[in-house]
Amino acid sequence: MISNVGSFGDSVVKVGLTRRLDPLERVRERGDASVPFRFDVHAKIFDADAVSLETRLHQHLADRRVNRVNLRREFFYATPAEILTILEDMGLKDNLLDYVEEPEAQEWRSSQQLAHGT
Repeated sequence: MISNVGSFGDSVVKVGLTRRLDPLERVRERGDASVPFRFDVHAKIFDADAVSLETRLHQHLADRRVNRVNLRREFFYATPAEILTILEDMGLKDNLLDYVEEPEAQEWRSSQQLAHGT
């Protein structure tokens, strides 16, 4: 689960999967020139059947989809805390490798300080 507060606000997360050995490599790619700020990682989850887990999460979040036309866009109106609750309800909290609720959003926060002269 990743977010980009500077680009999408604080109530939109992306819930997706990667098969890469280094998942952060994929996150770095997402934060390329197509968005003004880098993405923050909120959760890394391991599951032997990651595809099924992703499908179940997306089904659970279907009514919160940002893009309801292109389902390959895996962005949802939700906070990291809400996703954590969903994972707990699904009995998957033990699958979490990492969880951070508050995004660092370093570039965005620094940009905001510079814009406001603080």
